[in-house]
Amino acid sequence: MLGHVDPTRVQFDAFKALDRDHPIEMLNLVRLRETAAYPEGHALAGKGLSGAEAYASYGRDTAPILARLGGAIVWRGAFQSMLIGPAGEHWDHCFVARYPSAHAFLEMVTDPDYRVAVVHRQAAVRTSRLIRTAPAVGGTSFG
Repeated sequence: MLGHVDPTRVQFDAFKALDRDHPIEMLNLVRLRETAAYPEGHALAGKGLSGAEAYASYGRDTAPILARLGGAIVWRGAFQSMLIGPAGEHWDHCFVARYPSAHAFLEMVTDPDYRVAVVHRQAAVRTSRLIRTAPAVGGTSFG
């Protein structure tokens, strides 16, 4: 499985080019490393932390930023089985984060405290998917 941890410049530019003045929901699918891979020179490098421990640090350190910007985790589920998709793919975390606007999301990822905390995510994540969506009304039918 190829690792996708951070957006490419092209992906980030495409995200920023979309309308920013409405709520967005970000579908997060995260697969963790068995052992966290902190960069050389980081205080936690070589300490043997698990990917789960590093991701928990990311969550702890970014929660106040997410809350301050009006964001919230609005859905979380535990991965059970791949019914349609690559058989070897599984996810350790599946959740949807809602932001009041794309402006709020961009403010979060450029916040100085977030920039410090994101090293935990980068150390923890083997691969991930982050999919921007516009909230829509639910219902009783597909499509």
